[in-house]
Amino acid sequence: MQELPKDACFHCLQPIPRGVELTVDYEQQPRRVCCAGCQAVAETIIEHGLSAYYKHRDLDKPQQTPILPDELSNLDVYDHPDVQREFVRVLDGDLQQAALTVSNITCSACAWLIERELQAITGVDKAVVNLSSQRLQVIWDPNQVSVSEMIKRLAGIGYQALPFQPNQQEQQFSRQRKGFIRRLGLAGLATMQVMMLAFALYFGVVSDLDETTRDYIWAVSLVFATPVILYSAQPFYMGALRALQAKQLNMDVPVSIALLGAYTASVYAVFKGTGEVYFESISMFTFFLLSGRYLELLAKERALRFATNRLTLMPQLATRETEQGNESIAVKQLQQGDVIVVNPGETIAADGELLSAEAWVDESLLSGESLPNRRVTGQTVVAGSINQQSAIRIKVTAAAQQTVLAGIVAMQDSALAEKPQVQQVIDKVAGYFVSGILVIATLTFLSWWWIQPEHALWVTLAVLVATCPCALSLAAPTAITGTIHRLNRQGILVKGAQVLESVKSLDVVCFDKTGTLTEGKFKLVDRIDVADIEYTNALISGMEAFSEHPLALPLKHLSDRPYGFEQQIKLVAGMGLEAVTNKGEHLRLGSAEFIRQWLPEADIEPGYNVILASQSQVLAQLKVEDELREDAAATINKLHRLGVQTQLISGDDMSRVKLVAEQLGIHEYYGQQKPDDKLTLIKQLQQQGKTVWMVGDGLNDGPVLAQAHLSMTFANASDLAKTAADVVILSNKLGSVNDVIESAQKSRVIMRQNFSWALLYNISVLPVAALGLIAPWAAALGMSLSSLLVIANSLRLYRE
Repeated sequence: MQELPKDACFHCLQPIPRGVELTVDYEQQPRRVCCAGCQAVAETIIEHGLSAYYKHRDLDKPQQTPILPDELSNLDVYDHPDVQREFVRVLDGDLQQAALTVSNITCSACAWLIERELQAITGVDKAVVNLSSQRLQVIWDPNQVSVSEMIKRLAGIGYQALPFQPNQQEQQFSRQRKGFIRRLGLAGLATMQVMMLAFALYFGVVSDLDETTRDYIWAVSLVFATPVILYSAQPFYMGALRALQAKQLNMDVPVSIALLGAYTASVYAVFKGTGEVYFESISMFTFFLLSGRYLELLAKERALRFATNRLTLMPQLATRETEQGNESIAVKQLQQGDVIVVNPGETIAADGELLSAEAWVDESLLSGESLPNRRVTGQTVVAGSINQQSAIRIKVTAAAQQTVLAGIVAMQDSALAEKPQVQQVIDKVAGYFVSGILVIATLTFLSWWWIQPEHALWVTLAVLVATCPCALSLAAPTAITGTIHRLNRQGILVKGAQVLESVKSLDVVCFDKTGTLTEGKFKLVDRIDVADIEYTNALISGMEAFSEHPLALPLKHLSDRPYGFEQQIKLVAGMGLEAVTNKGEHLRLGSAEFIRQWLPEADIEPGYNVILASQSQVLAQLKVEDELREDAAATINKLHRLGVQTQLISGDDMSRVKLVAEQLGIHEYYGQQKPDDKLTLIKQLQQQGKTVWMVGDGLNDGPVLAQAHLSMTFANASDLAKTAADVVILSNKLGSVNDVIESAQKSRVIMRQNFSWALLYNISVLPVAALGLIAPWAAALGMSLSSLLVIANSLRLYRE
């Protein structure tokens, strides 16, 4: 076994916090571990005779070392309370909730099968699969069913489920991408080779080609096409098998029948020396279909790359007070009642009650607003907030999956899982179409078997090949992919097809304020000066140099020559700064309330939040605020011209919300809205039958972004907002909202054309093929041309 890194946990290889003295016995020697959870898992591995796991793992790549060996994935280790602390959330009553990552999900039939299997278990209250993230949200009664039992049930129907880890999404995409590249590369190479040989066969149709040469070309084509049918086309077979297992029909079923039918008939023709071969069609169809799915995967992966879950940025260690002094402890070991110390600039690791006299915390990832919030003794501070000033003490009230942050994540996942997908509609239509084609193909075979048995197979194959809905299956994905790439060039990332589904009936676009309609960066937007502006700028810059408050940032550089104060400047918490000039003049710089302690009758204009004053007069009034985005007004006006209603929903103060709404001409606005309040407003609009889009960037916007019919955010938004949003705007232009609408409308036109052509072709060619008036090779060529026409039409979206 490789040498274990010093002070690293024997199981997870992470650093062991100071003061932790837990061990497990391995090969008759005690091995140190970082927490009770790792201790329990390691003991379970050893007890089950799987100690070889520790001998063969790669210690040079600890981040790639699995926490559990594959053999343990279905054992009872996930029922251990210490392990469950990391992924199980306790709900009201006796219920628990968890997110599981499920592999091998390929279509809506898979999701249906998984949900049905789990909901049949006594004790499972709810099971919902989100196709886009391949994540399962399950709620259960632990007194009736265990996590391990649910995982075993899923394994029994061919799906591997594991507790969700934030970094699994990227790893999953990496595996899928590599698999597609291998399959696509093989299909592409085979297509080029077989097509060159096919030209000779097509030429032989109208001229004499000696039988020996023909048989040789057939044999070589068989060699090239066999790896394609056995390896490259596997995703279609798996999709078809899972659809049939769920007693449904999807587009993979006719695709698989066509590929396997054409291959079987071709192999038969090669060995019998008579008939037709379709090896070029097999390779070409597989290449086209894989190309479409690969492009979809790339677009989705690029979009989700910007959506790293905020939980991955939570601290792994916390400083806990003990009778012997402070100690470092893993966050997952924190218990209710523990007292932790959070230094300036550190992220708070758990929800708790503030024990210190005062704290300034940045809750922008929770509230979406960038102004720091003041908390005093006894008030609640939440995990994910950042301590802005001096060290603070917190009594833990909730940790791990019980925090406010974890609750918002769970709420967002639930909304995501229940969102309708346009692909479900397409699969339903294709299911009816496929059922009809299979029935007609069967009737055709029986009819020709009665009339001319020697032609029954070839005519039936011509029906299946000619009417196989490959063009239908490409109609939506190619149009969607074209739209995604078109928007990517404009700096807009689209994760799915929801935009196409909702744009046709768009009624309301709801906006957050800070970071959405505004820049999200504090600027000096206005000022009123009484004294000399150069002198007041020097005073303000000199005083703000001693402040760490975010509002001070745009004021520190007002003057190139800040005033040099000889006496120490006094910081009055929550109010401002107090200083004495070198000539003995007393000054205050801060809020209006702070200034009115000196000047009760001071005439301070509303909205001006930084005031400079002496004991006798106000010297300057400054308005430090988020600036409106340059294109905010134009974006709102264009939406109004399109007949789209706009609303402003923000967690910010009502006065600032009203001011922004009036500047932009937004007539409906709501301030001081919590995440639940925002979610309620969106649901109320939807209950009125309205199609709602949401544009936001804060972590508290995650649930409403997931609930809305379509959601947008910016690249510099909170990670959770980017996870929940359907569209991520990289260009930082609010006008991209209108670009999305325009592109979606064009995409719907292209998609409608694709569907019309595909259905028209299939309906027209069906009677011709069923009557035996079209040769199988001509049916294959027609099918190829039909698919190529759909692809070519969709390519217009790249150019326009």
